[in-house]
Amino acid sequence: MIVSASRRTDIPTYYSDWFFNRIKAGYVLVRNPINFHQVSKISLSKDIVDGIVFWTKNPIPMMGRLGEIKDYPYYFQFTLTAYGKDVEPNIPSKYEYIIPAFQQLSRQIGKERVVWRYDPIFLNDIYTMEYHCRYFEALANRLYPYTNQCTVSFIDYYQKTQRNTKSLHIVEMSLDQKLELMGKFSFIASKYGLTMDTCAEEIDLSQFGIRHAHCIDKRRLEKIGGFALNLEKDKNQRLECGCMASVDIGMYHTCKNGCLYCYANVNDKTAYKNFEKHNKNSPLLYGELTAEDVVKERKLTSCQNGQLQFF
Repeated sequence: MIVSASRRTDIPTYYSDWFFNRIKAGYVLVRNPINFHQVSKISLSKDIVDGIVFWTKNPIPMMGRLGEIKDYPYYFQFTLTAYGKDVEPNIPSKYEYIIPAFQQLSRQIGKERVVWRYDPIFLNDIYTMEYHCRYFEALANRLYPYTNQCTVSFIDYYQKTQRNTKSLHIVEMSLDQKLELMGKFSFIASKYGLTMDTCAEEIDLSQFGIRHAHCIDKRRLEKIGGFALNLEKDKNQRLECGCMASVDIGMYHTCKNGCLYCYANVNDKTAYKNFEKHNKNSPLLYGELTAEDVVKERKLTSCQNGQLQFF
């Protein structure tokens, strides 16, 4: 079993104490996103968990305790963009805090465990193609000694995303613009020895050496863990998504980053309200069990298939 922590919220930034408490307890309770009172009990035993994928914009609150999960294979999907406070209002200064955190995390756990995400990409009067190219290179120059891969994607126009980004006056990108930008990004990435892929994009960018991503990456986890995995594609994700099957332990509408493009929050007010219900000692990310809840233990097993051979 692979644990995703989490596509639904930034666990390293806001819920790291809770996460380590759940590791110590050996299990976590996760509400069904569709049926609130349907709760799954998920084992976090080392005998079952084959890997953990963290998704974050700021791992600083977690970095001092990573020794507590040294027996688990894991890596970080680390989103670091060139947007300002008008887009990502609650992210600390990129140059004072986030870039140094990226570098320190890589030094601490190794560059193969830190994937740089520059996404989602959109255009407006401020964030032009020239702007993205200039700052993508500035970031690549700072990050290339600390990672070997960059994943990119274009903004998805969900209904709540359209509503929350209305103030940004986003201009929808044409296919030609996407191809032009990715050609320039590919040139910059190759200059710094970075490989590039795209997250859940239909567009074919193979002409630039850009492949489709596997953000929950079987090969990366096999290399980190030193074993082979029997994993299938995640059927719960979009058709274009190349991720392997995983179990997400987060909850929607709980992230306080406040990013206007986020699909995981309906609005900031709801996220803050839910965060106030967070108890780091609870098996649930926020709130407590009620009499209406039905808890069922999910029967999950390890997907390991012996030792992986590298020769």
